[in-house]
Amino acid sequence: MQDPALANLLDQHIRTIPDYPKPGIAFRDITTLLKEGEMFATCIDTLKQRYQSLHIEKIAGIEARGFILGAALAYALNVGFVPIRKQGKLPAKTLRQTYELEYGSDCVEAHVDAVAKNERVVLIDDLIATGGTAIASTQLLTELGAEIVECAFLVNLSSLGGQEKLKSAGYEVFCLCDLKD
Repeated sequence: MQDPALANLLDQHIRTIPDYPKPGIAFRDITTLLKEGEMFATCIDTLKQRYQSLHIEKIAGIEARGFILGAALAYALNVGFVPIRKQGKLPAKTLRQTYELEYGSDCVEAHVDAVAKNERVVLIDDLIATGGTAIASTQLLTELGAEIVECAFLVNLSSLGGQEKLKSAGYEVFCLCDLKD
């Protein structure tokens, strides 16, 4: 369950950039939150409290902002970190999951040895919009053998439906705040 006071603070610390990266898109920029040490710490501490008793073994972060949040959370929980990357960025043998975009397709990859069978994993990214990247990442982690405990995001852009798609696919989802797109 979201903390309304924290959600309000997050909303105040996340910059909205209209028409970026293309017309009609309202980009939610978390760098304004990250530069405020106390706010960044509050986000990580809130997530740590949520997951510290759930026997999490790895945090998987989606490129690129999920790396920032995921690495900090993995450190706070004293667990390993798994990068979910765009195609061709990882040096060893990878497994790939392709997903559809509005115009075309994209894919995410992880090393084949990133998680052990049945390891308890939390997937994290800065925000959930349409859900394509997050769903592809959950499919990738599942194929690698992970048990996905939950998908965590700072922001849910509720009007775009990604959180509902993840829930419909059978995943638990936690967001620190909901923002309208």
